Amino acid sequence: MSAQPLFNRLALIGVGLIGSSIARAARAQGAVRSIVATAKSAATRRRVAELRIVDQVVETNAAAAEGADLVIVCIPVGQSGAVAAEIGAHLQAGAIVSDVGSVKGSVLHDMAPHIPAGVHFIPAHPVAGTEYSGPDAGFAELFVNRWCILTPPDGADPAAVARLAAFWQALGANVETMTAEHHDLVLGITSHLPHLIAYTIVGTADELSQVTRSEVLKFSAGGFRDFTRIAASDPTMWRDVFLANKDAVLEMLGRFNEDVAALTRAIRRDDGEALFNHFTRTRAIRKGIVEIGQDSAGPDFGRPHPHLPPEPLPRPYAAEGE
Repeated sequence: MSAQPLFNRLALIGVGLIGSSIARAARAQGAVRSIVATAKSAATRRRVAELRIVDQVVETNAAAAEGADLVIVCIPVGQSGAVAAEIGAHLQAGAIVSDVGSVKGSVLHDMAPHIPAGVHFIPAHPVAGTEYSGPDAGFAELFVNRWCILTPPDGADPAAVARLAAFWQALGANVETMTAEHHDLVLGITSHLPHLIAYTIVGTADELSQVTRSEVLKFSAGGFRDFTRIAASDPTMWRDVFLANKDAVLEMLGRFNEDVAALTRAIRRDDGEALFNHFTRTRAIRKGIVEIGQDSAGPDFGRPHPHLPPEPLPRPYAAEGE
């Protein structure tokens, strides 16, 4: 737990898996004095109020941003520009505005014009998540030993960057800083292309006329189950990711298609040596991921049991208007 809060008032715009996990983790670690949140859906706002994971729920983004010294936008990247335009005039001087989007170039382009002088804009991407969504899906340990990548624009205040890094470290994350362009290239291969492949494979299986849906579900082997877990991710978020990071995704997809063509030739020519060498090299990558603590050899690493009730949160809660 932090010796003293790093921020006075944290505003969360969007309270899905990531936003609700930030709320839970920030409260558990004492990283902020108070948390205010809002969401586009009235039903989501009501659920956040019922969960009591924040101190106050408000109806508008502007109301959430007012008086906050840390504002984190936790929405699909395609909506980030409109939200920045809405909150810009309500941001206090010296505040830090950040986000959690999986694409950084488009976020910088869309949000930066609406952030006033004297406010620090530092995009971020916590590389963590599950296939679940909504405020009930969050848990305080989501970011522990995961990476959070900061992509401060040119001229960003080093002290503000360090302060945001300290916040994420308080939530258990490791922090790395890089340019938005480099982030989008790296995540294009490590996250975006795998999701595209998973969506494609699961869609192909669903469309096979000679295999019934019940057989696809009944005889799912481990590999296909892993693909279905990835393909269950929020469709709105991933639609926006692929459109926002189009150039990097297309580049990675082109390279992937070349590798698939090479494996196709090896299978057609009965080239067992080429297949064995390729599989040996890729197996080592999986071993390396486990060794550095970014996954475990067991299933469901870092994910809570789905049947556990929400943890009790004794701190007082005040809904807007109460």
